[in-house]
Amino acid sequence: MQRIKYLLVAGLAMAWGCSSPSNDTASEETMTETNTPAESEWISLFDGETFTGWHKYGGGEVGKAWKIENGELFLDAANKDGWQTGDGGDIVTDQEFENFHFQTEWKIAPNGNSGIIFLVNESEEYDYPWQTGPEMQVLDNDGHPDAKIISHRAGDLYDLIVSSEETVKPVGEWNLAEIIANNGELTLRLNGVDVVKTTMWTPEWEAMIADSKFKDMPGFGKYKKGRIALQDHGDIVHFRNIRIKEL
Repeated sequence: MQRIKYLLVAGLAMAWGCSSPSNDTASEETMTETNTPAESEWISLFDGETFTGWHKYGGGEVGKAWKIENGELFLDAANKDGWQTGDGGDIVTDQEFENFHFQTEWKIAPNGNSGIIFLVNESEEYDYPWQTGPEMQVLDNDGHPDAKIISHRAGDLYDLIVSSEETVKPVGEWNLAEIIANNGELTLRLNGVDVVKTTMWTPEWEAMIADSKFKDMPGFGKYKKGRIALQDHGDIVHFRNIRIKEL
């Protein structure tokens, strides 16, 4: 009942997608199946070998705790102490996006926490991406204590909207995450299922923010164009096949 009440307050109209892919590797075939745009329309945001197109939030090169191996971009938290420390920090795209369909595959270490933050406004006014950009949660639901909080589980629109159903795969397996933002209409999709649907920049959107942990952040959820960020939450997390289509 708590979940239903939360969804009603958010003013949602949930849409149910297809079944989760059975292949735990979320291969290129899986990515094609869950996506309607022609392959030629996608823009790669990660070449599998370099950090071209990315920088540390606030400026500068990507920190050395972020590494690339076997076509994967990952945060090596084993060589850093805690969240946002040492050579880590959140990383963001060089380019800003307005209306888009974003895709990536992620896998999280045991007890891990991270996130994909979008419509990020990078300026001296804000110290972190999450002060402006909403977040699709990346989490080990079975191991991280944040999972005990409703709307803080994998696939949720963090601290705002609970997933319609949980489609996340076991820790260590690849998940296909998609964020579709088009003229205010927002869809979060996890492993082929539309788990969150809402409309941004409406009175209902503002009321939802006012009832969240972001209520005292005047820039949160306001920007209609911004960067995409991968979060350093102090835990090992891997990303691959990062791409976007502008709508």
